[in-house]
Amino acid sequence: MASQTASKGACLVVGVGDGVGGAIARAFAAEGYTVCMTRRPRHLDQLEAFAQTLREAGGQARAYGVDARQEAEMIALFDQIEAEVGPLEVVVFNIGANVRFGIVETTAQVFSKVWEMACFAGFLTGREAARVMGPRGRGTILFTGASASLRGKEGFSAFASAKAGLRALAQSLAREMGPKGVHVAHVVVDGAIDGVFTRSMRQDVQGLLDRDEILKPDDIAANYVWLHDQPRSAWTHEIDLRPHSEIW
Repeated sequence: MASQTASKGACLVVGVGDGVGGAIARAFAAEGYTVCMTRRPRHLDQLEAFAQTLREAGGQARAYGVDARQEAEMIALFDQIEAEVGPLEVVVFNIGANVRFGIVETTAQVFSKVWEMACFAGFLTGREAARVMGPRGRGTILFTGASASLRGKEGFSAFASAKAGLRALAQSLAREMGPKGVHVAHVVVDGAIDGVFTRSMRQDVQGLLDRDEILKPDDIAANYVWLHDQPRSAWTHEIDLRPHSEIW
């Protein structure tokens, strides 16, 4: 990892757990950014422990306990990072909220909560990123999407509608902020991802990894760094990532 004495600026990853979010944070820390990471306050101890591993590896990392659905908390987060860490060069929204309920079993509370986590929180993140990046005329805003961003499946009405809304938000934001010098991209992650959840559900993960038939978080994260590094004469707005064997 890069030395703690040098930083390319701040990178905020909203929604960092044991999988893709952590891999994205690790990738940008290795590139020399001061990585600021959020999880809900009740998980702050685990997030701080992860931040410490990044610092021990030579990176710069900070942990924040934030509910990304709360407007006041998100405004304060961006202001704090800009004041205490430095200008935000990269902002990644990575909250998932994937749940499965049949349509009749989907309560208004479930639907609203999933939308708040996977779409509304993305709006707050994108708006605040645009607020600080726009005047500088630079920066990258990245949104993590899913198969559900493009198509709804049975049992996923809440998740699919939220992810489709997030994709539309990213498109609108890209068209508004691109001419101002801010790169906005949406990443469709299509397929099972290696991690705690997948390993708890399947017994064949190691074989899938050996055959490159499951998405690896570090490989996903490498594409986020690539998107940020793209020259603005050839920006990508949307990419899709899936294993070579995935049916799509």
